[in-house]
Amino acid sequence: MSEDIHNEEPIENQDINSSDTTEEITILYAGFWMRFWAYAVDSIVVWSINGVLFVPLMALTGVANVTWGTIALAAIVVSIVSFVYFSIMTKMLGQTLGKLIFGIKVYSYDKEELTWLDVIFREVVGRYLHQALPILFLLYTIVAFSPEKRGVHDRLGNTFVGLEPRRSKKMIVHHHPTQEPLT
Repeated sequence: MSEDIHNEEPIENQDINSSDTTEEITILYAGFWMRFWAYAVDSIVVWSINGVLFVPLMALTGVANVTWGTIALAAIVVSIVSFVYFSIMTKMLGQTLGKLIFGIKVYSYDKEELTWLDVIFREVVGRYLHQALPILFLLYTIVAFSPEKRGVHDRLGNTFVGLEPRRSKKMIVHHHPTQEPLT
């Protein structure tokens, strides 16, 4: 790992106590199954939020009869809750609760930080494409076969999902000579 100090301010404007350093790190791509299970956790979170919103709403409004209108309204609200959850969590933390649990994070493919435009294209446009028709849900499997483990939504948002840098511990391991087999 290399450490370089990058600072483009003139010397007289620099803070002497500033320790702004950059470090080059390698981020390993998160594979299909890890992303799948993170998405499963996020689906549970989103459905829980929707349940918290809908049950009291149904009780307060006295909607007992399910009509096409209430189904359509529910579908719109469920979609909005999903898009808002994924967008805000991804922009603010770089990860949703599912990704947090599995130690994976969304990174910008060519910038230091995710922009709102990256997130909107990834989480709203990309997910809408995947969910517009049930058969398009299969597009997620592209992640399994892509060398960079990037799906259509990752490419639209110019992002990738990687493993968060792991902490490690160096240890000394003593190897004992193997014993000759008894004959």
